[in-house]
Amino acid sequence: MPRLSVIRRAPAVAAAALLAAAPALGAQGTAPPALGPVRPLALPAMVERTLPNGLRLVIVEQHELPVLDAVLVVRTGPEADRADRMGTATLTANMLDEGASGRDALAIAEQVAFLAIGLRTGATFEQSSVSLHTTTATRDSALTLMADVVLRPTFAQKDFDRLRQDRLNALLQEQDRGPALADRGFTAMVFGLDHPFGRNANGSRETVEGITRDDVAAFWRTWYRPNNATLVLVGDLTVPQAEALARRHFGAWERAPLPAIAAYPVPRSRAEPRGTTVTIVDRPKAAQSSFRIGGLGVTRDTPDYYALMVMNTMLGGSFTSRLNTTLREKKGYTYGASSTFLMRRTAGSFIAFADVASAKTDSAVVEFLRELKAIREAPPAEELAKVKRYLQLGYPEGFESSGDIAGQVAALIPAGIPLASLGAYQARIGAVTAADVQRVARRYINPDSLTIVIAGDRARIEAGLKAAGVGPVEVRDSRGRPAGTP
Repeated sequence: MPRLSVIRRAPAVAAAALLAAAPALGAQGTAPPALGPVRPLALPAMVERTLPNGLRLVIVEQHELPVLDAVLVVRTGPEADRADRMGTATLTANMLDEGASGRDALAIAEQVAFLAIGLRTGATFEQSSVSLHTTTATRDSALTLMADVVLRPTFAQKDFDRLRQDRLNALLQEQDRGPALADRGFTAMVFGLDHPFGRNANGSRETVEGITRDDVAAFWRTWYRPNNATLVLVGDLTVPQAEALARRHFGAWERAPLPAIAAYPVPRSRAEPRGTTVTIVDRPKAAQSSFRIGGLGVTRDTPDYYALMVMNTMLGGSFTSRLNTTLREKKGYTYGASSTFLMRRTAGSFIAFADVASAKTDSAVVEFLRELKAIREAPPAEELAKVKRYLQLGYPEGFESSGDIAGQVAALIPAGIPLASLGAYQARIGAVTAADVQRVARRYINPDSLTIVIAGDRARIEAGLKAAGVGPVEVRDSRGRPAGTP
């Protein structure tokens, strides 16, 4: 829940005294505060139930405030789209609250405002979701609206036409955004366009133009089924109340057989190993170069998860990480550099990224590679202890509100991660050793086999990148195709 801060104006005498004392503070004035002890996070009980139609429930009682947060997670997303209809899953999710059970988009928006609730829909790889935030007093009406959106969407043609045009406009705008072009180019080079993860979840101009209203309705009819969904309920209600609400609003939802999704093809970077390569996506006259460096990652259920969290936080997962310290603080090449592992049911990617001044593109590549090589050595004990403490102390912040808890639980569902892992996080992070960090860094980060995609001004950066000798330099479009491909 939002927190309010009260700022009181200090009396002039007190302010003057502080200013007078400032020089005496010396180095103490810039010293970071010492990290406090790690207090184990006591999580509320998480109760699971399953309705007769197959809908899984996860119920968490939180009685501090009279609110309820509900998240419905469908375990299917854009990976189920046809290659020539990419964008169907995300359009389906976007259309759910555009009309349902006799209400049009305006009527739904008016009811959301009247009830003073939050209602959101969305989809990403391997999941689609509908989220609700409401007060206890209006929860029954709010859940009625949520159930209508999930179970009885109308998919009106006029709304479909409008949203599809909005999507086409957004895709056109992306063509002038370096980070978007770099993202597309990177995933295409790592996974290939035959792999769902190698395509944009929102589709391309060609695929979106081919989507029809019937495609959207068919996606919803096929995958939005109770035996493919989990409803998370967190807030001011008891388990019996939560179960009764779920039965009343979602108990009549009809289950159906789920078709099998074709096995994902072998990712391009594994099928065609080429060592470290540099791909330029040309953005003439761009002032910055958008970097994406990495390769194949891991599944969310990997036993290396906690060691990877520590290693990545050290590398690029925090403001004081090595990448940010080097590229931002020491070199001044960027406002920020980061890294992350995108983990799903199936292996995602490892990505290090930044937006760098065009004139420093080749120098930034060298620094990126230097840090990616250095992380493969055992970390100093002091750095390891600091990173582990950072993760442990920051963890409780993700459970401050009922919405936070619902989000944490919902994040586990697509990959089938046990709920008990939430309570084990701090201890598992604490058990990570320097040998663990070195082992996972050497296993998952190979500086000799990296995919480097840079969206930037070819005329300004190509010669420097070739001179850096990092690897072969080629020019491709944002779909990983040779430049000039129609």
